[in-house]
Amino acid sequence: MGSGTLSTATPAGTATLADRARPAGTILAVDGGNSKTDVLLATDTGQVLAQAQAGPFTPQSSGVSTAVDAVAKAVGEIRTALGLPEGVPLAQHLSAFVAGADLPQEEEALAEAFAARGWTETVEVGNDSFALLRAGASRSWGVAVVCGAGINCVGIGPDGRRARYPAIGELTGDWGGGSALGRMALWAAVRGEDGRGPLTELSTAVAEHFGTPTALDVALGIHLGAIPEERIHELSPLLLRVAAQGDPTALEFVQRQAVEIVVWARVALERLDLLDQDAEVVLGGGVLRAAEPVLMDRVFALAAEQIPAARLVVPSHRPVHGALLLGLDRLGLTADG
Repeated sequence: MGSGTLSTATPAGTATLADRARPAGTILAVDGGNSKTDVLLATDTGQVLAQAQAGPFTPQSSGVSTAVDAVAKAVGEIRTALGLPEGVPLAQHLSAFVAGADLPQEEEALAEAFAARGWTETVEVGNDSFALLRAGASRSWGVAVVCGAGINCVGIGPDGRRARYPAIGELTGDWGGGSALGRMALWAAVRGEDGRGPLTELSTAVAEHFGTPTALDVALGIHLGAIPEERIHELSPLLLRVAAQGDPTALEFVQRQAVEIVVWARVALERLDLLDQDAEVVLGGGVLRAAEPVLMDRVFALAAEQIPAARLVVPSHRPVHGALLLGLDRLGLTADG
């Protein structure tokens, strides 16, 4: 089930792994998301030797080098935990499944950046949705929908065919995730306050969350830089909470999110000729991982109507576990199934 760009990781003028100390592990696995980055080092049997967490992996906004720096921070913590000095290779293979690896050229740029760090002999880079799929599916194929800061979906058929989306935001028809829900919460809160929209409990809830007199003060604070724009995502769980209390405006956005999640999965299943098969649809990302009934009940109800043959799965393993398994797959160390 591996996916992505594979490259060697021996920069010009440096020694190969054969010339240096033996790696501490076999797989350095990375799950880089828009909210956090998980990294672990494991043996060829999947035994985890050390793990660490760092900040967001956002090559689209911060640049490739800065994004890889987030991984480097976690790698440094792993080195410290295992007593490995700089220059000692960590593993044979880097399995990095990260946000922002949506297009082939993005995968290539990230693979080159990871390779330049010299942490491993080989590097594979793919989209983090594939790690979610590998972490949650019981077979080597299926569909995964990530609803975290944004939204994405990938699928692999039993014959190895893949279904993907560009997934670069509104430009490619995407809507959903914590950022979109947060923006809709603020949008509706301000309109409810000034009369352009229906009255909604979101107006009070948004203002109280930021400790301002009105929701408009929040919007102006973001515009003027007094409130960091990235804090908008904090309004996503707030919107779900207000929706759970029965607020009609908040419920409209929750319903829209549920529709988006199911339609992404349905189209991927259609492309792979899996609509009538017992295919697994793995659900992940922070919005779905929160398992709020007000959203999940709608997702499962819509799925029962539109993709009745599919089985929805919320994995118990973290996506970084999927990145580890994909790395072991790449090296032929796990059975594909």
